[in-house]
Amino acid sequence: MSEKTRARVHFGLDRPDIRDFGGRLPVALAVPGDVALALSALGWQAAWRLLTENPALAVERVFCRPDRPPVAEDSGLPLARFPVVAFSLCYEEDYLPVAAALVAAGIPLRAEARPDFPIVMGGGPLSFINPAPILPALDLLYVGEAEAGLAQVMDRLRRAALAGADKAACLDAVAGLPGVLAPGRTKTPVARTVARCAEAPAVLAEPVHSCFVSGHAAFRDMFLVEVNRGCPYGCRFCAAGYVYRPPRQARLSDLQALIEDVSPRKVGLVGTALTDWPDLLPFLGWLKARGTKFSLSSVRADGVTPELLSVLREAGLRTLTLALEAPSDRLRRAANKRLSVEALLRAVSLAGKHGVNHLKFYLIVGWPGEEEADFEALAPLLGQIAEAASIGVGKRGVAHATLSVNPLVPKPATPMQWAPMASEAAIEAAYARVRAAAKPLKGFKVEVENASAARLQGLLARGDAALFGLVEKALEAGSFRRALKTWDGDVAAYLDRDRPRDEVFPWDVVDVGVSRDFLWREWERYREGVPTAKCPPAGCGDCRRCGVYARGEKG
Repeated sequence: MSEKTRARVHFGLDRPDIRDFGGRLPVALAVPGDVALALSALGWQAAWRLLTENPALAVERVFCRPDRPPVAEDSGLPLARFPVVAFSLCYEEDYLPVAAALVAAGIPLRAEARPDFPIVMGGGPLSFINPAPILPALDLLYVGEAEAGLAQVMDRLRRAALAGADKAACLDAVAGLPGVLAPGRTKTPVARTVARCAEAPAVLAEPVHSCFVSGHAAFRDMFLVEVNRGCPYGCRFCAAGYVYRPPRQARLSDLQALIEDVSPRKVGLVGTALTDWPDLLPFLGWLKARGTKFSLSSVRADGVTPELLSVLREAGLRTLTLALEAPSDRLRRAANKRLSVEALLRAVSLAGKHGVNHLKFYLIVGWPGEEEADFEALAPLLGQIAEAASIGVGKRGVAHATLSVNPLVPKPATPMQWAPMASEAAIEAAYARVRAAAKPLKGFKVEVENASAARLQGLLARGDAALFGLVEKALEAGSFRRALKTWDGDVAAYLDRDRPRDEVFPWDVVDVGVSRDFLWREWERYREGVPTAKCPPAGCGDCRRCGVYARGEKG
């Protein structure tokens, strides 16, 4: 392993203490969760790798555990001792542990109550999907991909702070940098930054990878590597398909060089459309030849081939996960989910023939315009799947199948941002219809998400700054569920109405790069049931993101 990679990839959690910062700017890189979450979060690890490459920064890891005050993992310093505290924000549920960590550290929760250090900042997917509900707690938000400017922002902060600037002057120093949203200092909307490969816009030049491989991680002892970023299919409910445009794929040679350098025992391939990567089978064959174990995060039904299943089964695959998404072909077409029933049945048939033990299907309910007829179409489809895969009928087929059912949460920065969310009653009724469709089939099990928890996620996803009051109440009450009982906000106003085309959204403070007109057109096409072609490899400029990207413009 090269010295450079040795500095990037640290196996385990036993870094020496860093007690003397020696003129460097201390930065707490915090995850609102325990070590298992942090060591499986590639975005947080990418930020750690980038920032630790600057010898003038003293970057420390902080895991915000609910049962103790947050301290640096390496030096044991309290969170309040750091002049810069940077939180990784991945899920709406992170808001509460972020708030709890600040309070437990003795740091005032609202930015307006912190005239002096620390600078509390945030980054990650929520920063460019909808940061509004947590923004009152933040002095600074980095909007975009870490490789596209986070290091420059932190170095500018370092230079200002070590020159003796106060907090306000430090924030002024970075307010004009790309990707920076400093409330009261930057003009909105702030464009999401994108990591560019100048010579090949469709190439992911710097695939994110694990910096820590540990038995404490959720993916135990596994080196995670990013194969692609973004998704070309444009499913109208999926934020990743819009906020990570343009879609980019890693080069085989880059991933091979990385694996050769690190020489891990197990590799996890991460991406949204892995089977679209033309080098997938050659890469898996190469890993197999060098004796490296591997696993895949997801596959598409139309990408399942005998060759792929043979390789995966030899690698120990026992569960194949596929996405149905909607109960009927009508809704899948409206959602722009390109799922051929023929391809699906071929995939499950191959799974049965190749000895796959378990099939798992993701199913979404609560779609706008969902009807009883959509669920009437589900039962025969499940029957076809059961027959094709010989589920639960003998040793030569698939032993069992799971339907993992979740309600649609209409996300910002997608065509669904104008849509209402299904009520709890409608969600529970949809669950009952799915159970009824699966009940006659042997070997099928139905798992559902709690409807009220999904509605809470929807509320936080679509919230504005007023939702921060709910976060504060949840901090006092111990949970969002309890806080909602006394919160005086109107949940229905956030969740239960169609939005007009010209409504100003709280998340409009960020420009993800996909034009509002394009998203509205896609919402209209959803209601009309009209599909849209997938993103071509060279980009088309239709949604604006690839056109902006190809011209090298800001964003």
